[in-house]
Amino acid sequence: MFNAEFVKTPASTRQLKLYDYGEIVFSMHPRSLRVLEFAKILDQLAQHTSFSASYELALALTPATDPDIVSRTLAETTEAKDYLDRRGGLSLGGAHDIRPYLRIAVIGGMLEPEQLLDIRDTLSAARTLRRAFLREAERYPLLAANARELAELPELSAEIERCINDKGEVVDSASATLARIRKDLRIAHERMQARLQSLLSSSGVARYLQEPLITQREGRYVIPVKADFKGRIAGIVHDTSASGATIFIEPLVVVELGNRVRELQLQEKKEIERILREVTSRVGAYDGELNQTIEAIARLDLHLAKARYSQEIRGRPPEIVPPYEAPSHGSSRKSDGIDNTGPFLKLTKARHPLLNPEHVVPIDIQVGLDYRILVITGPNTGGKTVSLKTAGLLMLMAQAGLHVPVGDGSSMRIFSGIFADIGDEQSIEQNLSTFSSHMTNIVEILEQADAAALVLLDELGAGTDPVEGSALARAILENLLARQITTVATTHYSELKLFAYDTDGVANASVEFNVETLSPTYVLTIGLPGRSNAFAIARRLGLPDGIISQARQNLSTQHQEMEEILTDIKKRQGELESQEINTRLLRTRLEQEQAEAERKSRSLESERLQILNEARQTAQQELELVREEVAKLRSRLARISMKSPDAASEGTKMELENTLKELAELAEFAEPQKAPLLPPASEQEIHPGDKVWVSSLHNQGEVLSIDDDQAEVRVGSFRARVALADLEVVSQRQAEQLTRNSPMRSSSPADDVRSEIHLIGLRGVEALERLDKYLDDAFLANLPKVRIVHGKGSGTLRRLIRDALRENSHVKAFRAGDRYEGDEGVTIAEMDLQ
Repeated sequence: MFNAEFVKTPASTRQLKLYDYGEIVFSMHPRSLRVLEFAKILDQLAQHTSFSASYELALALTPATDPDIVSRTLAETTEAKDYLDRRGGLSLGGAHDIRPYLRIAVIGGMLEPEQLLDIRDTLSAARTLRRAFLREAERYPLLAANARELAELPELSAEIERCINDKGEVVDSASATLARIRKDLRIAHERMQARLQSLLSSSGVARYLQEPLITQREGRYVIPVKADFKGRIAGIVHDTSASGATIFIEPLVVVELGNRVRELQLQEKKEIERILREVTSRVGAYDGELNQTIEAIARLDLHLAKARYSQEIRGRPPEIVPPYEAPSHGSSRKSDGIDNTGPFLKLTKARHPLLNPEHVVPIDIQVGLDYRILVITGPNTGGKTVSLKTAGLLMLMAQAGLHVPVGDGSSMRIFSGIFADIGDEQSIEQNLSTFSSHMTNIVEILEQADAAALVLLDELGAGTDPVEGSALARAILENLLARQITTVATTHYSELKLFAYDTDGVANASVEFNVETLSPTYVLTIGLPGRSNAFAIARRLGLPDGIISQARQNLSTQHQEMEEILTDIKKRQGELESQEINTRLLRTRLEQEQAEAERKSRSLESERLQILNEARQTAQQELELVREEVAKLRSRLARISMKSPDAASEGTKMELENTLKELAELAEFAEPQKAPLLPPASEQEIHPGDKVWVSSLHNQGEVLSIDDDQAEVRVGSFRARVALADLEVVSQRQAEQLTRNSPMRSSSPADDVRSEIHLIGLRGVEALERLDKYLDDAFLANLPKVRIVHGKGSGTLRRLIRDALRENSHVKAFRAGDRYEGDEGVTIAEMDLQ
């Protein structure tokens, strides 16, 4: 299953886990995770969480080995990133990690009012998250599946709000008994205060007082008496000042009243504890739902943290190709160019996520197609180890559901285990040298790795005699090749370069070195072994040519032949790269010429329409002049007919009327046509996410999905299905201009919608329905800001309204009114008119 679950233990001791993988076995080598610095990635990821439970999940994240799980977790990250890219962010609001409170509730303890308010706020945040994702369930199905596990529990929230106010105080209305006790307490307190005030104002007592005030000591009301007059006022001494000059006496005349106040205070405390225990027991009854809600919030926040981390490292999801399948008898080794007998890895423009992206040089690395083993050679500090770590770390990240910093075309199969022997780990305690340390790790790797694993070996065979080290390194690679284990290894041994060149299933790669600047370029080249640059570097540093010539003569014949082979390979690769560059340039030139031809064609069509319109406008203007002249002639003929209605006049009149009719028909034909602002819809490619102009709705929208010749489009807060032919892809500026000129927009002037709405006295559902419709009207009316009057009351309606504002796509921001606008009884919302 793919849901984060707690280990099935009693609620008071449950620990959060992200996934329950069932019988899936993890083969991630602990030391390999350490040397590839996967923990540092998790530390960076955890910094993007905003919830303690999701922080725990981030630090405990483990790479999965099941392709379905990896694909799902990557898809969840992709959905979350798309949500953040579109929405700009999502806050968890008042969510708290209430698991410690639930443990108290389950064992029958008592929660404090502040802790109960944290539970209420957490449920409110859960309600906001649930509605936010379920509203877009079609676009974000995986996030919505998580959101469905968020429990709203309105009855529990209502009970907490009924008993406790926002200040964390148990209110009088929490119970009839508490209301009665507090009423009696106020009366008793007022009586005692009145009696003490009467005593203070008495002339017989006032002269004995240090100052005329009433204070408290040990919960009893006392008056400050000068120490010299201690016996002048009958009462109980409760305290003395630090100087001893003042004693605090509870006069006998108010002792009974004080006892009554104290008795009522104890009753109040007992009743408050009873109420809190009762509410706590209700919390305990929802232990399962609340734990499930915390789990779901933690998962959603982790998905959002992964998305934020992806934005930080400019990551993307790699393509996950079909899993490893053992070849059947007689089957071909390759299918469509992909080796189906084991996993493979292809990374383009890959960057190490822990290095500065402004300085790191992206690499292309590929292994597992025509070759199962890649041997990287090159100078020290040239980037061999970084290339090795980049491949391993990005695989771990992807299999943990994290986007990776790679370019287009990156793909991978899921490895059953990733094993790395990188770095120098000498052990003084175990008396292990560098070579022994490496061999110990390699022996362990060879025992655990299978054909679906990835093995990374740094400086294979180093730390011992070069001849024996080279022979041992070759034997290890031959063993890995025979077992079809995907391997990337780095080395300095020339013999391994020839081994990779002569052996099927093994390929060379190198990190380049600039002899002129005596510095590495950090560029990884596949198919070309690294050349020895010792002589060139020595010459650049000033070593005499005679010494260099003598050194060349000292080289073995085999080494000289190898250098000639490497030179020939370099030359051939250079020729191939030159041909590829020329081909790309030719293709680019042809594409540019084709685009220019299409542009000219569209320009000519636009000019043709413009010329035709101008001609028709000129013709219509001339026809208008003719109409005016004919009208004048008709008027004259009418006057002539009245004076002498003979046959000649009648014939002339009919002739002119026929002419006028013909000219009117020509004028109608000459009506000018508008040139289209954009190419016809059939010439445009429309994709989900495009901004479009919907002609039938006279408004801009965003394409959500496409089905044959229909598209689902979001227009404001509404969705509609329209024909593709009704859509035109537009820029933001074009959309705004079309919207301003739209008859639909102009038909809803701001004057028709008031800038405030009153919701006082309405029930929650009715108030939210009216608010939602009002916000739609305010948006269409182009109102920049609205005032929502909901009153103060218990605060429930205010909280519901602000939760709704937080979720509404028309609202950019909101705040409580100031003292001139209505204080907490009013909410001011700023509309998002972009």
